Amino acid sequence: MNKAAAELFISQPALSSSIHELEEELGVEIFIRNQKGVIVTTEGENFLSYARQIVEVGNMLKDRYSSEEMKTDKFSVSMQHYSFAVEAFMKLAEEFKLHDFELAIHETKTAEVIENVEKFRSEVGIIYQSEFNQKAIDKILADKKLEFISLFDCAVYVYMSADHPLAKKEKVTFEDLSDYPCLSFEQGDNNSFYYAEEMFPTHKYSRIIKADDRATMLNLMTGMEEYTLCSGIICEKLNGDGYTAVPLDIDERMNIGYIKRKSFPLSKLGERYISILKTYRPKQ
Repeated sequence: MNKAAAELFISQPALSSSIHELEEELGVEIFIRNQKGVIVTTEGENFLSYARQIVEVGNMLKDRYSSEEMKTDKFSVSMQHYSFAVEAFMKLAEEFKLHDFELAIHETKTAEVIENVEKFRSEVGIIYQSEFNQKAIDKILADKKLEFISLFDCAVYVYMSADHPLAKKEKVTFEDLSDYPCLSFEQGDNNSFYYAEEMFPTHKYSRIIKADDRATMLNLMTGMEEYTLCSGIICEKLNGDGYTAVPLDIDERMNIGYIKRKSFPLSKLGERYISILKTYRPKQ
């Protein structure tokens, strides 16, 4: 509370009084107070979510109508672990290198991608949908007043080291893969099958290893003949040329797209980022 008051250039008692008056006016308890400080209540979290939206709209108005000399373009994106989405972000930064900007990228868990967009930490989030998870993900997004917009539809590929015993095959089956460990991104507390970043999360894998980041996963692929499932879009500039993607012999497909807040237009940087993403084309 003291730090917040200092940032607002008011006294701590004045801030506490203002918050108390707000709580009385709304009829909710935003903070629980104790000798160690304050804790946000569940209802307080909901209130802060709406408050962030108000602040974001205010910032959008300011960015849209402030003088060009004072304007700094801002953009933040959250994503599942897609190297092409990271590469698109790099291209965006390169295009705007002569302008003032504030950019942020979060390569993270599925639930956090959704939460970051919901709570205005990110303007867009990059995720995928499938026949298995679409209804569940759409329900989650609708509850949070978010929407999913498709970028492209693609087949499912097996991503592995170029030295993997299966790397030269035209197609592989789950039977081919049964002798090798499968890699999956750890989803933490939100480990529902619907949040899985890989297709076929309910498949019975004989061996599975979970990792937290893309770099670790690539290292494991090189050292242990492991594999993961992906869109087939390979970014050698980021991951190197020591990997390959082989089609999985199955009919189901992935739908990769972005999520955003309903009724909120994308910023100039957001629109440009999406246009760069649309230039990527998966293998057919």
